[in-house]
Amino acid sequence: MISAGDFKNGVTFEQDGKVLQVIEFQHVKPGKGAAFVRAKVKNVITGGVVETTFNPSDKFENAFVERRDMEYSYNDGDLYYFMDQETYELEPIDKSLMGDSFKFVKENMTCNIHSYKGKIYNVDPPNFVDLVVTETDPGFKGDTATNVLKPAIVETGAEVKVPLFIEEGEKIRIDTRSGEYMERTKS
Repeated sequence: MISAGDFKNGVTFEQDGKVLQVIEFQHVKPGKGAAFVRAKVKNVITGGVVETTFNPSDKFENAFVERRDMEYSYNDGDLYYFMDQETYELEPIDKSLMGDSFKFVKENMTCNIHSYKGKIYNVDPPNFVDLVVTETDPGFKGDTATNVLKPAIVETGAEVKVPLFIEEGEKIRIDTRSGEYMERTKS
């Protein structure tokens, strides 16, 4: 059990069947009346953030969110299979739990799997991935205009905006959180 008076950033607790994580907190002692705790909390399952107040003596059940690295193996329809790197067991995860950034993940990449009480609720791909450009319009000599981008398809089938000088077969680094081209990498 944890009391609201003991809140710290990053603490996870359960309230009314929801798993919440403290993002910010502040102990407030007004001139009149009782002290209270003002906190900004995030629902770790849905991602929603709310600001609320608690009595410092309110008690909550600790919530232990498990995060583990698993290797993406393959997909079969709407199920994506991840291998536990310690036990080598395959874990099927439904497509609905894959975020938009999963389109940059290819087989054998390590992802961070979040679960609560054995139920998986989120899959985080690596922040940066290196992928080969499989399809794009050719660049022309002299195209040096700054910040001009063209569409390119990478080996996972995702589309990315790249500078004009990028050509097919080149390896590029992509930020999976924003889906943006970062830089050219060595093959």
